[in-house]
Amino acid sequence: MLDKRAQVLLKTLIERYIAEGQPVGSRTLSRHSGLDLSPATIRNVMADLEELGLIASPHTSAGRVPTPLGYRFFVDTLLVVKPLESVELHQLEGHLHPNNPQRAIKAASQLLSQLSSFAGIVMAPRRRALSFRQIEFLRLSEKRILLIVVTPEGDVLNRVLFTERDYSPAELVAAANFINQNYSGHSFEDIRQRLHEELRRIRQDLMSLMSIALEASDQAVSEGNEPYVISGERNLLAAQDLAQDMSRMRQLFELFERKTLLVQILDLSLRSEGVQIFIGGESGVGAPDEVSVVTAPYKVGGEVVGTVGVIGPTRMAYDRVVPIVDVTAKLLSSALSQT
Repeated sequence: MLDKRAQVLLKTLIERYIAEGQPVGSRTLSRHSGLDLSPATIRNVMADLEELGLIASPHTSAGRVPTPLGYRFFVDTLLVVKPLESVELHQLEGHLHPNNPQRAIKAASQLLSQLSSFAGIVMAPRRRALSFRQIEFLRLSEKRILLIVVTPEGDVLNRVLFTERDYSPAELVAAANFINQNYSGHSFEDIRQRLHEELRRIRQDLMSLMSIALEASDQAVSEGNEPYVISGERNLLAAQDLAQDMSRMRQLFELFERKTLLVQILDLSLRSEGVQIFIGGESGVGAPDEVSVVTAPYKVGGEVVGTVGVIGPTRMAYDRVVPIVDVTAKLLSSALSQT
Protein backbone atom coordinates (compact mmCIF):
# COMPACT_ATOMS: atom_id res chain seq x y z
CA MET A 1 0.00 0.00 0.00
CA LEU A 2 1.23 3.47 -0.90
CA ASP A 3 0.35 6.59 1.05
CA LYS A 4 -1.58 9.35 -0.71
CA ARG A 5 1.54 11.39 -1.48
CA ALA A 6 3.31 8.46 -3.13
CA GLN A 7 0.17 7.61 -5.14
CA VAL A 8 -0.13 11.18 -6.46
CA LEU A 9 3.53 11.25 -7.48
CA LEU A 10 3.32 7.82 -9.16
CA LYS A 11 0.14 8.82 -11.01
CA THR A 12 1.75 12.07 -12.15
CA LEU A 13 4.91 10.32 -13.27
CA ILE A 14 3.03 7.73 -15.35
CA GLU A 15 0.72 10.32 -16.91
CA ARG A 16 3.67 12.54 -17.88
CA TYR A 17 5.59 9.58 -19.28
CA ILE A 18 2.58 8.42 -21.33
CA ALA A 19 2.11 11.95 -22.68
CA GLU A 20 5.75 12.78 -23.43
CA GLY A 21 7.65 9.49 -23.71
CA GLN A 22 10.61 10.83 -21.75
CA PRO A 23 11.91 9.82 -18.28
CA VAL A 24 10.32 12.03 -15.64
CA GLY A 25 12.45 13.95 -13.16
CA SER A 26 11.67 15.49 -9.77
CA ARG A 27 11.35 19.00 -11.23
CA THR A 28 8.57 17.85 -13.59
CA LEU A 29 6.80 16.06 -10.74
CA SER A 30 6.99 19.17 -8.58
CA ARG A 31 5.47 21.25 -11.39
CA HIS A 32 2.61 18.87 -12.32
CA SER A 33 1.70 16.97 -9.15
CA GLY A 34 -0.02 19.83 -7.33
CA LEU A 35 1.85 18.88 -4.14
CA ASP A 36 3.88 21.40 -2.15
CA LEU A 37 6.94 19.23 -1.62
CA SER A 38 10.66 20.00 -1.58
CA PRO A 39 12.86 18.43 -4.31
CA ALA A 40 14.55 16.35 -1.60
CA THR A 41 11.19 14.91 -0.44
CA ILE A 42 10.20 14.07 -4.02
CA ARG A 43 13.54 12.33 -4.59
CA ASN A 44 13.02 10.29 -1.42
CA VAL A 45 9.54 9.19 -2.50
CA MET A 46 10.89 8.33 -5.95
CA ALA A 47 13.60 6.20 -4.35
CA ASP A 48 10.92 4.36 -2.34
CA LEU A 49 8.83 3.74 -5.49
CA GLU A 50 11.91 2.45 -7.27
CA GLU A 51 12.70 0.11 -4.39
CA LEU A 52 9.15 -1.25 -4.64
CA GLY A 53 9.72 -1.99 -8.33
CA LEU A 54 7.06 0.47 -9.54
CA ILE A 55 9.46 2.74 -11.42
CA ALA A 56 12.96 2.39 -12.84
CA SER A 57 15.81 4.71 -13.70
CA PRO A 58 17.23 4.36 -17.24
CA HIS A 59 21.02 4.55 -17.38
CA THR A 60 20.99 7.55 -19.70
CA SER A 61 18.76 9.80 -17.60
CA ALA A 62 18.24 11.06 -14.08
CA GLY A 63 14.49 10.70 -14.56
CA ARG A 64 12.34 7.61 -13.97
CA VAL A 65 9.98 5.53 -16.09
CA PRO A 66 7.17 3.17 -15.05
CA THR A 67 7.77 -0.58 -14.88
CA PRO A 68 5.11 -3.17 -15.85
CA LEU A 69 4.39 -3.46 -12.10
CA GLY A 70 3.97 0.32 -11.91
CA TYR A 71 1.55 0.30 -14.84
CA ARG A 72 -0.39 -2.52 -13.16
CA PHE A 73 -0.76 -0.52 -9.93
CA PHE A 74 -1.75 2.52 -11.99
CA VAL A 75 -4.53 0.83 -14.00
CA ASP A 76 -5.85 -1.06 -10.98
CA THR A 77 -5.81 1.81 -8.47
CA LEU A 78 -5.16 5.25 -9.94
CA LEU A 79 -6.68 5.26 -13.43
CA VAL A 80 -9.47 7.77 -14.09
CA VAL A 81 -11.27 6.86 -17.32
CA LYS A 82 -12.41 9.60 -19.68
CA PRO A 83 -15.81 9.26 -21.38
CA LEU A 84 -15.77 8.99 -25.16
CA GLU A 85 -16.32 12.20 -27.08
CA SER A 86 -19.66 12.39 -28.88
CA VAL A 87 -17.95 12.36 -32.30
CA GLU A 88 -16.20 9.08 -31.49
CA LEU A 89 -19.38 7.58 -30.08
CA HIS A 90 -21.35 8.50 -33.22
CA GLN A 91 -18.56 7.05 -35.36
CA LEU A 92 -18.86 3.71 -33.56
CA GLU A 93 -22.66 3.71 -33.65
CA GLY A 94 -22.75 4.61 -37.33
CA HIS A 95 -20.51 1.79 -38.55
CA LEU A 96 -21.63 -1.24 -36.52
CA HIS A 97 -24.67 -2.18 -38.57
CA PRO A 98 -26.60 -5.30 -37.51
CA ASN A 99 -27.51 -6.45 -41.06
CA ASN A 100 -24.20 -8.27 -41.70
CA PRO A 101 -22.36 -9.85 -38.76
CA GLN A 102 -19.05 -10.31 -40.60
CA ARG A 103 -19.03 -6.68 -41.71
CA ALA A 104 -19.87 -5.52 -38.18
CA ILE A 105 -16.94 -7.53 -36.75
CA LYS A 106 -14.53 -6.18 -39.37
CA ALA A 107 -15.80 -2.63 -38.83
CA ALA A 108 -15.34 -2.99 -35.06
CA SER A 109 -11.72 -4.06 -35.58
CA GLN A 110 -11.04 -1.12 -37.90
CA LEU A 111 -12.70 1.39 -35.58
CA LEU A 112 -10.74 0.12 -32.57
CA SER A 113 -7.56 0.67 -34.57
CA GLN A 114 -8.55 4.12 -35.88
CA LEU A 115 -9.71 5.48 -32.52
CA SER A 116 -6.78 4.11 -30.51
CA SER A 117 -4.07 4.53 -33.23
CA PHE A 118 -2.88 1.01 -32.40
CA ALA A 119 -3.98 -2.47 -33.54
CA GLY A 120 -7.65 -3.37 -33.14
CA ILE A 121 -8.69 -7.00 -32.78
CA VAL A 122 -12.05 -8.79 -32.59
CA MET A 123 -12.46 -12.48 -31.85
CA ALA A 124 -15.16 -13.88 -34.12
CA PRO A 125 -18.15 -15.49 -32.41
CA ARG A 126 -17.52 -19.11 -31.57
CA ARG A 127 -19.70 -21.31 -33.75
CA ARG A 128 -20.75 -24.52 -32.09
CA ALA A 129 -20.87 -26.38 -35.40
CA LEU A 130 -20.26 -25.33 -38.99
CA SER A 131 -23.40 -25.55 -41.10
CA PHE A 132 -25.17 -23.97 -44.08
CA ARG A 133 -28.53 -22.41 -44.81
CA GLN A 134 -28.68 -23.13 -48.54
CA ILE A 135 -26.60 -24.71 -51.31
CA GLU A 136 -26.91 -24.10 -55.06
CA PHE A 137 -25.09 -25.60 -58.06
CA LEU A 138 -24.35 -23.77 -61.33
CA ARG A 139 -22.93 -25.65 -64.34
CA LEU A 140 -19.87 -23.78 -65.67
CA SER A 141 -18.72 -26.27 -68.29
CA GLU A 142 -18.34 -30.00 -68.73
CA LYS A 143 -17.24 -31.47 -65.37
CA ARG A 144 -16.96 -27.98 -63.77
CA ILE A 145 -19.63 -26.79 -61.32
CA LEU A 146 -19.85 -23.62 -59.24
CA LEU A 147 -20.92 -24.44 -55.69
CA ILE A 148 -22.67 -21.56 -53.90
CA VAL A 149 -23.00 -21.87 -50.10
CA VAL A 150 -25.11 -19.50 -48.00
CA THR A 151 -24.14 -19.60 -44.31
CA PRO A 152 -26.63 -19.23 -41.44
CA GLU A 153 -25.30 -15.68 -41.01
CA GLY A 154 -26.12 -14.77 -44.61
CA ASP A 155 -22.57 -14.84 -46.01
CA VAL A 156 -22.22 -16.23 -49.54
CA LEU A 157 -19.22 -18.48 -50.30
CA ASN A 158 -18.20 -19.96 -53.66
CA ARG A 159 -16.16 -23.00 -54.70
CA VAL A 160 -15.50 -24.55 -58.12
CA LEU A 161 -16.05 -28.33 -58.14
CA PHE A 162 -14.40 -30.71 -60.63
CA THR A 163 -16.57 -33.79 -61.17
CA GLU A 164 -15.95 -37.17 -62.76
CA ARG A 165 -18.89 -36.78 -65.15
CA ASP A 166 -20.98 -34.04 -66.65
CA TYR A 167 -24.18 -33.10 -64.77
CA SER A 168 -27.13 -31.52 -66.54
CA PRO A 169 -28.73 -28.32 -65.13
CA ALA A 170 -31.82 -30.35 -64.20
CA GLU A 171 -29.71 -32.83 -62.22
CA LEU A 172 -27.97 -29.99 -60.39
CA VAL A 173 -31.29 -28.40 -59.44
CA ALA A 174 -32.56 -31.77 -58.19
CA ALA A 175 -29.38 -32.32 -56.16
CA ALA A 176 -29.53 -28.84 -54.57
CA ASN A 177 -33.21 -29.29 -53.72
CA PHE A 178 -32.53 -32.66 -52.10
CA ILE A 179 -29.65 -31.30 -50.02
CA ASN A 180 -31.50 -28.17 -48.92
CA GLN A 181 -34.71 -30.00 -48.01
CA ASN A 182 -32.95 -32.72 -46.03
CA TYR A 183 -29.83 -31.13 -44.57
CA SER A 184 -30.19 -27.34 -44.34
CA GLY A 185 -29.23 -26.10 -40.86
CA HIS A 186 -27.44 -29.31 -39.91
CA SER A 187 -23.73 -29.37 -39.12
CA PHE A 188 -21.45 -30.93 -41.72
CA GLU A 189 -20.45 -33.62 -39.24
CA ASP A 190 -24.11 -34.50 -38.71
CA ILE A 191 -24.68 -34.64 -42.48
CA ARG A 192 -21.77 -37.08 -42.89
CA GLN A 193 -23.34 -39.41 -40.32
CA ARG A 194 -26.75 -39.21 -41.98
CA LEU A 195 -25.31 -39.86 -45.45
CA HIS A 196 -23.93 -43.20 -44.28
CA GLU A 197 -27.36 -44.17 -42.94
CA GLU A 198 -29.30 -43.02 -46.03
CA LEU A 199 -27.12 -44.43 -48.81
CA ARG A 200 -29.95 -46.59 -50.15
CA ARG A 201 -32.18 -43.52 -50.67
CA ILE A 202 -29.57 -41.68 -52.74
CA ARG A 203 -28.56 -42.54 -56.30
CA GLN A 204 -24.88 -43.34 -56.65
CA ASP A 205 -24.14 -40.49 -59.09
CA LEU A 206 -25.91 -38.02 -56.81
CA MET A 207 -23.99 -39.42 -53.84
CA SER A 208 -20.70 -38.64 -55.60
CA LEU A 209 -21.75 -35.03 -56.23
CA MET A 210 -22.97 -34.63 -52.65
CA SER A 211 -19.69 -35.94 -51.23
CA ILE A 212 -17.49 -33.46 -53.08
CA ALA A 213 -19.98 -30.65 -52.38
CA LEU A 214 -19.96 -31.48 -48.68
CA GLU A 215 -16.17 -31.41 -48.46
CA ALA A 216 -15.94 -28.15 -50.44
CA SER A 217 -18.70 -26.52 -48.35
CA ASP A 218 -17.05 -27.55 -45.09
CA GLN A 219 -13.72 -26.13 -46.27
CA ALA A 220 -15.30 -22.89 -47.53
CA VAL A 221 -17.19 -22.23 -44.31
CA SER A 222 -14.17 -23.16 -42.17
CA GLU A 223 -11.95 -20.74 -44.08
CA GLY A 224 -14.53 -18.02 -43.61
CA ASN A 225 -14.51 -18.70 -39.88
CA GLU A 226 -11.20 -17.07 -38.96
CA PRO A 227 -10.66 -16.99 -35.17
CA TYR A 228 -10.27 -13.20 -35.16
CA VAL A 229 -10.07 -10.09 -37.32
CA ILE A 230 -7.15 -7.72 -36.75
CA SER A 231 -6.63 -4.23 -38.17
CA GLY A 232 -3.90 -1.59 -37.90
CA GLU A 233 -0.86 -3.74 -37.14
CA ARG A 234 1.22 -1.24 -39.11
CA ASN A 235 0.28 1.45 -36.58
CA LEU A 236 2.60 -0.29 -34.13
CA LEU A 237 5.58 0.44 -36.39
CA ALA A 238 5.09 4.09 -35.46
CA ALA A 239 4.98 3.39 -31.72
CA GLN A 240 8.26 4.84 -30.47
CA ASP A 241 8.71 2.37 -27.60
CA LEU A 242 8.39 -0.63 -29.92
CA ALA A 243 10.11 0.73 -33.03
CA GLN A 244 13.33 1.41 -31.11
CA ASP A 245 13.97 -2.32 -30.66
CA MET A 246 13.49 -4.53 -33.71
CA SER A 247 13.71 -7.72 -31.65
CA ARG A 248 10.64 -6.59 -29.67
CA MET A 249 8.82 -5.72 -32.88
CA ARG A 250 9.72 -9.10 -34.36
CA GLN A 251 8.43 -10.82 -31.22
CA LEU A 252 5.15 -8.90 -31.49
CA PHE A 253 4.58 -9.76 -35.16
CA GLU A 254 5.38 -13.41 -34.43
CA LEU A 255 2.55 -13.21 -31.90
CA PHE A 256 0.23 -12.00 -34.68
CA GLU A 257 1.31 -14.86 -36.96
CA ARG A 258 0.87 -17.54 -34.30
CA LYS A 259 -2.89 -17.25 -34.08
CA THR A 260 -3.27 -19.74 -31.24
CA LEU A 261 -1.32 -17.46 -28.88
CA LEU A 262 -3.47 -14.42 -29.60
CA VAL A 263 -6.61 -16.52 -29.25
CA GLN A 264 -5.39 -17.63 -25.80
CA ILE A 265 -5.11 -13.98 -24.71
CA LEU A 266 -8.59 -13.25 -26.05
CA ASP A 267 -9.94 -16.40 -24.40
CA LEU A 268 -8.87 -15.05 -21.00
CA SER A 269 -11.28 -12.17 -21.50
CA LEU A 270 -14.19 -14.50 -22.31
CA ARG A 271 -14.24 -15.65 -18.69
CA SER A 272 -14.15 -12.13 -17.23
CA GLU A 273 -16.61 -9.30 -16.74
CA GLY A 274 -15.87 -5.95 -18.32
CA VAL A 275 -12.55 -4.55 -19.49
CA GLN A 276 -9.35 -6.49 -18.81
CA ILE A 277 -5.83 -5.07 -19.18
CA PHE A 278 -2.87 -7.41 -19.75
CA ILE A 279 0.48 -5.65 -19.36
CA GLY A 280 3.60 -7.19 -20.84
CA GLY A 281 3.94 -10.89 -20.08
CA GLU A 282 0.93 -11.03 -17.72
CA SER A 283 -1.11 -13.01 -20.24
CA GLY A 284 1.47 -15.79 -20.07
CA VAL A 285 1.54 -16.41 -23.82
CA GLY A 286 4.71 -14.65 -24.92
CA ALA A 287 3.70 -11.01 -25.33
CA PRO A 288 6.68 -8.62 -25.04
CA ASP A 289 7.01 -6.61 -21.81
CA GLU A 290 6.53 -3.40 -23.79
CA VAL A 291 3.09 -4.45 -25.09
CA SER A 292 -0.32 -4.17 -23.44
CA VAL A 293 -3.59 -5.76 -24.54
CA VAL A 294 -6.89 -4.15 -23.48
CA THR A 295 -9.90 -6.44 -23.97
CA ALA A 296 -13.61 -6.74 -23.24
CA PRO A 297 -16.08 -9.57 -24.00
CA TYR A 298 -19.14 -9.06 -26.17
CA LYS A 299 -22.41 -10.98 -26.13
CA VAL A 300 -25.05 -12.24 -28.54
CA GLY A 301 -28.46 -12.87 -27.02
CA GLY A 302 -27.04 -12.45 -23.53
CA GLU A 303 -24.31 -15.10 -24.03
CA VAL A 304 -20.60 -14.17 -24.20
CA VAL A 305 -19.36 -15.30 -27.63
CA GLY A 306 -16.23 -13.25 -28.37
CA THR A 307 -13.78 -10.51 -27.41
CA VAL A 308 -12.78 -7.09 -28.72
CA GLY A 309 -9.44 -5.49 -27.91
CA VAL A 310 -6.62 -3.07 -28.60
CA ILE A 311 -2.97 -4.13 -28.81
CA GLY A 312 -0.41 -1.38 -28.25
CA PRO A 313 2.63 -0.30 -26.26
CA THR A 314 2.49 -0.28 -22.47
CA ARG A 315 2.91 3.49 -22.80
CA MET A 316 -0.64 3.95 -24.04
CA ALA A 317 -3.29 6.36 -22.82
CA TYR A 318 -5.31 3.80 -20.84
CA ASP A 319 -7.83 6.44 -19.77
CA ARG A 320 -8.74 6.80 -23.46
CA VAL A 321 -8.29 3.22 -24.73
CA VAL A 322 -10.38 1.58 -21.96
CA PRO A 323 -13.64 3.37 -22.87
CA ILE A 324 -13.02 2.78 -26.60
CA VAL A 325 -12.80 -0.97 -25.96
CA ASP A 326 -15.69 -0.98 -23.48
CA VAL A 327 -18.13 0.93 -25.69
CA THR A 328 -17.16 -1.05 -28.81
CA ALA A 329 -17.90 -4.32 -27.01
CA LYS A 330 -21.32 -3.07 -25.90
CA LEU A 331 -22.27 -1.67 -29.32
CA LEU A 332 -21.11 -4.84 -31.08
CA SER A 333 -23.18 -6.90 -28.64
CA SER A 334 -26.22 -4.80 -29.48
CA ALA A 335 -25.63 -4.99 -33.24
CA LEU A 336 -25.12 -8.75 -33.36
CA SER A 337 -28.06 -9.45 -31.04
CA GLN A 338 -30.37 -7.76 -33.57
CA THR A 339 -29.48 -10.14 -36.41
